[in-house]
Amino acid sequence: MPIIVDHLNCIYEQGTNMEVAALKDINLVIPDGQFIGLIGHTGSGKSTLVQHLNGLIEATSGTVYFNGEDIYDKDYDRKKLRSKVGLVFQYPEHQLFETDVFKDVCFGPKNLGLDRKETELRAYKALKMVGLPDEYFYQSPFDLSGGQKRRVAIAGVLAMEPDVLILDEPTAGLDPKGRDEILELIKGLQETGMTIILVSHSMEDVANYVDRIIVMNKGSVMLDGVPKDVFAHYKELEEVGLAAPAVTYIMQQLKQNGFAVSTDATTIEEAKEEILRSRNEYEKEVKERRAEQQKQERRLQQKEENLDRKTEALEKREDELKKKHEEADAHLAEVDALRAKEMERLETLAGLSQEDAREVL
Repeated sequence: MPIIVDHLNCIYEQGTNMEVAALKDINLVIPDGQFIGLIGHTGSGKSTLVQHLNGLIEATSGTVYFNGEDIYDKDYDRKKLRSKVGLVFQYPEHQLFETDVFKDVCFGPKNLGLDRKETELRAYKALKMVGLPDEYFYQSPFDLSGGQKRRVAIAGVLAMEPDVLILDEPTAGLDPKGRDEILELIKGLQETGMTIILVSHSMEDVANYVDRIIVMNKGSVMLDGVPKDVFAHYKELEEVGLAAPAVTYIMQQLKQNGFAVSTDATTIEEAKEEILRSRNEYEKEVKERRAEQQKQERRLQQKEENLDRKTEALEKREDELKKKHEEADAHLAEVDALRAKEMERLETLAGLSQEDAREVL
């Protein structure tokens, strides 16, 4: 069942001059199996909120429900809650205290009252889940690297087989390789059905892995939604000292420069796919335009050819008419010549006597 946060308020030093409202009317529903990124500037209330979820801090007002039960009820078993809602602190040293790694991971299940065999089986399974090599099992946890310490701290919580795993800045101080390894480990846990709440100030981390982002600011929920919707408010995030992933700014700039890209991409892979999609669409459009242009050119060429044929036919007709006119003129000239000759003959006849005229005729 989901975790429900109902009108949660937390006031430190209430009734004194040092009174501070750390959380203000928080209302959330966290479904089973969801991977949530909880982000916010230092002092925004992130860590305070997650410590309420497993009962480490008691609310000033409001409540938290886990599996349908109010964790602030008088008879509620907080110890059981903390085994089901596990919290990994930002600094692993705060959770490591035994003489060797294996004993440290055994502490949680042992504290649940499990027998030695079950305790050790859980510890071994948890250490294998986080990928810590066997040769480190009996070393002091304080001799390990930062990334290894975080693996051990996570294993210590996993050994209690929680339904919800909360991690407060799990990649702080790690190199890129160590950061990616821890995040891939966490993603793998979520894929088994575990609910993950990742507290982080790294937008790149949450954009690459989470299903949902909750943005805290001054003790209140400022934004809550899927990454693309939250990062669409990048200007508002900047106003509270946060920022969207670099990919968001790149896509926004491409859009402003006239490229037909969606600005929803929040990861490098999504941006790559969107840019390739846009390029393919552009190439398709150019190809269609070129085909249409060629089609229009063929039409124009056909029109020119038809016009040439018509012009040629008109010129031929004009030549025929000209020839006929010349023939007609020649015929008229012959008629005129005959008429003139006839007129001349008639004039000659008119000047002769009747007897001479008969001789001429």
